Amino acid sequence: MRIGLYPGTFDPVTFGHTDIIERASLLVDRLVIGVAINRDKGPLFKLEDRVAMIEEEVQALRIPAGVEILVHPFENLLIDCARDVGATVIVRGLRAVADFEYEFQMVGMNRALDNSIETVFLMADARRQAIASKLVKEIARLGGDVSKFVPSRVNDQMRERFGPVKPR
Repeated sequence: MRIGLYPGTFDPVTFGHTDIIERASLLVDRLVIGVAINRDKGPLFKLEDRVAMIEEEVQALRIPAGVEILVHPFENLLIDCARDVGATVIVRGLRAVADFEYEFQMVGMNRALDNSIETVFLMADARRQAIASKLVKEIARLGGDVSKFVPSRVNDQMRERFGPVKPR
């Protein structure tokens, strides 16, 4: 069985994330979505909320028959999480050159820790390349409309946090 791990903070889950989940599910038999606790980032949503958002969104995705999707919170090293879930592949999404530079370093460190686990990069769909959770939160916080960047249920939760979209 091919098991892949797609890690992130998913704070919040965006259309960029769901695009990678759908495409990664074509490559593996089981895809574990690793939700990083990462207290250093100061997430907007609690871990339980982020897990629930992803679990809900996965139900609406086009996942091939027979592919299992699991959501797994983690706070340890990524490579240890991969071992914990039996993953032989770590899936990462790339949007721009800046992402590649960071991810290139991460691959080198992860390979030094365990060279039996490969990393696979999926380029973001051209329509999704600009979407970043950090920017989505900033737009929502300032009263902007984020509905074209996040699923509707996530948009509703953003509006609950930050109030309605301000008229422009």
